[in-house]
Amino acid sequence: MPRRKFRAPLALVALFMTPAAAQAAEDAAAAASAPALAYPATERGDTVEPQFGVDVADPYRWLEDDVRVNPKVAAWVAEQNKVTDAYLATLPGRDAFKARMTELYNYERFGLPRKAGSRYFYTRNDGLQPQSVLTVREGLTGEGRVLIDPNAWAKDGATALAEWTPSEDGKYLLYSVQDGGTDWRIVRVMDVATGKDTADEIRWVKFSSLDWAKDGSGFYYSRFPEPKEGEAFQSLNENHAVYFHKLGTPQSADVLIHATPDQPELNHGALVTDDGQYILVVSSKGTDERFGLTLHPVKGGKAITLVDDYANNWEYVTNQGTRFTFLTNKDAPRQRLVSLDIRKPAALTQIVGEQEGTLVGASRVGDRIILSYLGDAKSEARMVALDGKPVANINLGEIGTASGFGGKPGDPETFYAFSSFAQPTTIYRLDTVSGKSEVFEAPKLTFDPKDFTVEQRFYTSKDGTKVPMFLVMKKGLDRSNGSPTLLYGYGGFNVSLTPGFSPTRLAWADKGGVVAIANLRGGGEYGKAWHDAGRLANKQNVFDDFIAAGEYLIAEGITGKGELAIEGGSNGGLLVGAVTNQRPDLFAAALPAVGVMDMLRFDRFTAGRYWTDDYGYPSKEADFRNLLSYSPYHNIKGGRAYPAILVTTADTDDRVVPGHSFKYTAELQHEDIGSRPHLIRIETRAGHGSGKPTDKIIAEAADKYAFAAKWTGLDVK
Repeated sequence: MPRRKFRAPLALVALFMTPAAAQAAEDAAAAASAPALAYPATERGDTVEPQFGVDVADPYRWLEDDVRVNPKVAAWVAEQNKVTDAYLATLPGRDAFKARMTELYNYERFGLPRKAGSRYFYTRNDGLQPQSVLTVREGLTGEGRVLIDPNAWAKDGATALAEWTPSEDGKYLLYSVQDGGTDWRIVRVMDVATGKDTADEIRWVKFSSLDWAKDGSGFYYSRFPEPKEGEAFQSLNENHAVYFHKLGTPQSADVLIHATPDQPELNHGALVTDDGQYILVVSSKGTDERFGLTLHPVKGGKAITLVDDYANNWEYVTNQGTRFTFLTNKDAPRQRLVSLDIRKPAALTQIVGEQEGTLVGASRVGDRIILSYLGDAKSEARMVALDGKPVANINLGEIGTASGFGGKPGDPETFYAFSSFAQPTTIYRLDTVSGKSEVFEAPKLTFDPKDFTVEQRFYTSKDGTKVPMFLVMKKGLDRSNGSPTLLYGYGGFNVSLTPGFSPTRLAWADKGGVVAIANLRGGGEYGKAWHDAGRLANKQNVFDDFIAAGEYLIAEGITGKGELAIEGGSNGGLLVGAVTNQRPDLFAAALPAVGVMDMLRFDRFTAGRYWTDDYGYPSKEADFRNLLSYSPYHNIKGGRAYPAILVTTADTDDRVVPGHSFKYTAELQHEDIGSRPHLIRIETRAGHGSGKPTDKIIAEAADKYAFAAKWTGLDVK
């Protein structure tokens, strides 16, 4: 099985001043063609807190309350949605985008298969199903049988199948249920032969790996203590612990495997080693891939501490007895493959050294190890022997992203997925002995990927750093006068933006726009150094990179002034909010989604405390001053014309609580920042993104892109 990375789930600036008068005529013309907006009245409080000699105003503190608990917040949400819905209903491109996105989504999609015993498990979506269906085959060529159809779980399609894994022999399926987009999970067990659930059920699971004991007697998982009444969606996540659940017993009887009550901030994930002899607990303090490793012998005995300095990334690949193989960035910013003997864990033996590309994954399949690399944000894959000797490169063809390659000792079969910006995912089966790849499942499309072109450009940021950027557009697009362009970015938490298929973004290109995706610092495209260059005191580099991307697109004639929209979600929502404050003149429209907008209080809710690895601590003076300098909520300044802004969030987002977006929007609407609309769209029965049904994805994207089209001049027909 593929080894998932254990990561906690999810950041004074010299502002570029443009007088509002400089765009007064343009705003007046735009306003004349748009419906008059009357924002709902928002109560403005007088909360001011002194921090390190600075009086920090927080007039909308009350909007942090849970919408399910505070009727006043619920009423504000309803009023904001009423105004936003009325405005969006006037946009001429809305229906056209929705229709085209629906067409582009309507193709059969498959997930990566997992082999257990003689059975193959994989997800399938017929195209427009709200949620994908879990299917099982008896043998490689057997007929697919529906095992779990989550579309029957809720009328609105918002209850999703989340994590799942079959037992070693394929007899049982361990799976989790995600309701309304929350990060909380309910874990259940199914008898695969009968399709019936057992009586086993586990609650209060979050940020957990799920792994079976080799004999199928039970499984390992991680959970938090049950939160207090009414605090499930806002209280801090602390005291994570690993348990073993024996099938047929109640959760109250589960055995505690690993906990750190003296370090409540630690998260713990557990996996069973290839030989079944150990439970490897991977512990982390935040979002950085800086782990501690503890081995618990399955048959009992003293736990073995392998790593306890929380300084580096360690990803288990395989073990042969007491010799363990890991992928690590210890002494290798772009990562390497090493082994160690658990009896002397400090002594490392290099198997594959650091390369020019960034090593982003390694997995054992049979007697081979498959290494996944990123070269300029594009996937490469290589196969080596267990001792690291090269065997073969895996030909992936065009610019794109490969994922998967999960497997186990003794079985040479693996599967991987490959996709690109205009090419949906194709699933391949690879035999690591013969080196032969063959198509397992390929989508039948209603469009031709060859109708689109993909380019990679490199542009120069403010400090001279070269930054890569992908451009996607329709073949034959008239590029003489520039085109309305959608610029997307993230820039944080070591996340790499690699080529992947998005029906919603492709719809923008299909309508004659350009999609630009910038690989900003703070991501993982070039390893640890690239990440470090965009976090903590270096966070401004991310904003500079994004601003430079916009300037490059205009300077090169790819887009024109007044034709550039920006988009980002989560940490990318912070990015959009920050650069909009810093360079409001550069953008025509901004689409910040589920963003971290209050950088002085992010660490007080749910998973926010983990993000200090990238953002720093608001309670430390140096970090506080840096955070205050770019915090989107605190840096909205009147007297300047801002772009049109459509904020998006969801009421069940317990990753980045919606209070961030609520407060930010209230401040946008309060300040004198021009006549363009500054609205918020608040989804119900949805969370940070995962588990969202297809129809809600399409509806939200159609609203956002119709909004961006309106303000960039994209003619949507």
